[in-house]
Amino acid sequence: MTDYPRPPFAPQAQTVPGSQTKMEPYPDCGEQSYKGSGRLANKIALITGADSGIGRAVAIAFAREGADVAIAYLDEHEDATETARWVEEAGRQCLLLPGDIAQKDHCQALVDNTVEQFGRIDVLVNNAAFQMTHETLEEIEDEEWVKTFDINITAMFRLCKAALPHMKAGSSIINTSSVNSDMPKPTLLAYAATKGAIANFTGGLAQLLGSKGIRVNSVAPGPIWTPLIVATMTDDDVKSFGSETPLGRPGQPVEVAPIYVLLASDEASYISGSRYAVTGGKPIL
Repeated sequence: MTDYPRPPFAPQAQTVPGSQTKMEPYPDCGEQSYKGSGRLANKIALITGADSGIGRAVAIAFAREGADVAIAYLDEHEDATETARWVEEAGRQCLLLPGDIAQKDHCQALVDNTVEQFGRIDVLVNNAAFQMTHETLEEIEDEEWVKTFDINITAMFRLCKAALPHMKAGSSIINTSSVNSDMPKPTLLAYAATKGAIANFTGGLAQLLGSKGIRVNSVAPGPIWTPLIVATMTDDDVKSFGSETPLGRPGQPVEVAPIYVLLASDEASYISGSRYAVTGGKPIL
């Protein structure tokens, strides 16, 4: 299916972090469409922000490809339970891990709990993110700036560091960057800055871990229809969301998941230090 919804979208403001169950149109995370083929058979994956949106789509795809999945999320229990249902329906184990990744101790706990349950980590997907829209620099509070960096990039550093002792050669780290890393939207100043940092962090970490046989890559989505959009953008931005892309619409989470599957799989054994655009035609060069 490629006949996905196009703007304009109806106003539907939500509080942060947003709930997928309340979105209209409902995001397609591959619940009815993604078909696996055993590409991740018996792998263990820890995915942050996997309750909804891109993270849910990746969790569903990974499970249908044969992986057991640990789902890290803030407090969106209804969405997370729904993701777990799809993972378990695929015949795989699912571990739900709520909490705030802005807290150092929680990052360590995510890894510890995953290893306690599954014994190791083969794939770490750093996907959780926070953003807020502001029209002026003066609107951005210092606390919000720090929070954005703590969630989007500092947690990534902490999770990679904590997971590394439990990852063997052939393992994969996949970080979610953004088209904003190359084309920063001024109203998403803090978010865009972290996404540029993620692209740089990924390139450097790939070189640090190459001798261990651990691959590190990033995915740079364009406008994807997720709860973060309706929870952090204005009604006008939501109404026209994705219209500026060459394909004329936002992507659905299911359209992003396949690149995560490739990068997590042994088929990508010589792919590291790279960034992959899923942007509806907006080039990242």
